Amino acid sequence: MKEVSKILRKTDTKKRLSVPIRFLKSLPPFKLGSHAVEFEATDEKGEPWAFQCSTRKRGPYRKPVLTTGWVAFVKSKKLQIGDKVRFVKYKNRATATISYKVRAEKEIKIFGAIFGYAPI
Repeated sequence: MKEVSKILRKTDTKKRLSVPIRFLKSLPPFKLGSHAVEFEATDEKGEPWAFQCSTRKRGPYRKPVLTTGWVAFVKSKKLQIGDKVRFVKYKNRATATISYKVRAEKEIKIFGAIFGYAPI
C-alpha cells in the first residue's frame, strides 16, 4: 500500500491538484511518448472517480498535476483551502490487481487553531 496526502491550496481547489513527483510511481505506467495517464479511484462511499494525471512535456522537472475529474471531485465534496486529500494505492495479493482510493478530510479548527482532520 502506498499513500500520498496533501493539504489543499487555492489552486488545488479551483483548477488542478499538484502532487509530489513520488506520486507518479504509484500510477499506472505512462504510454511511450505520453505525458498523461488516467486512473480511477473510489471514494469512502465506494463511488468511482476518474482522474487524469499529467506532467510537463518539457523540462527537467515533470511537475505532476491532476486535471480531468479533479474539480468535479472538489465541488462534490465541498473541499476548501486547508482541507486534506489522500490517495491510497492497494494491490490485491491474490489477483495482483491494483486499485486506488481517494479520501477527503475536512480541516477542524478550534478557536482558529487547526486541531486535525475529519473524514467526510
